[in-house]
Amino acid sequence: MQKMKTINSETLLNKQLKNKQFRKEYNALEEEFEIAKEVIKLRQNAKLTQKELAEKAGTSQPSIARLESGEYKNLTLSFLRRIGEVLGVVPEVHFRKLNRIN
Repeated sequence: MQKMKTINSETLLNKQLKNKQFRKEYNALEEEFEIAKEVIKLRQNAKLTQKELAEKAGTSQPSIARLESGEYKNLTLSFLRRIGEVLGVVPEVHFRKLNRIN
């Protein structure tokens, strides 16, 4: 039986970031992934399932799944406030200088 070679995610990401097109797409999604990671962490700390969070926030479980996948486009501040209220936090919106991986 042939032994499979493994690679950790950070090494794989660094390898993929050498590709100009991948790097451009990765940078474009940076904010969505940050929000997704925060929501997942907060939800898990609150010991809520996606369905429970959705019910308490007045939305659907698929909406929470999209948010947590980073694929939720056109997020509204109202939606984030409802999620935040359930999780005991408030969204913070601000502008910052772009920090692109070149």
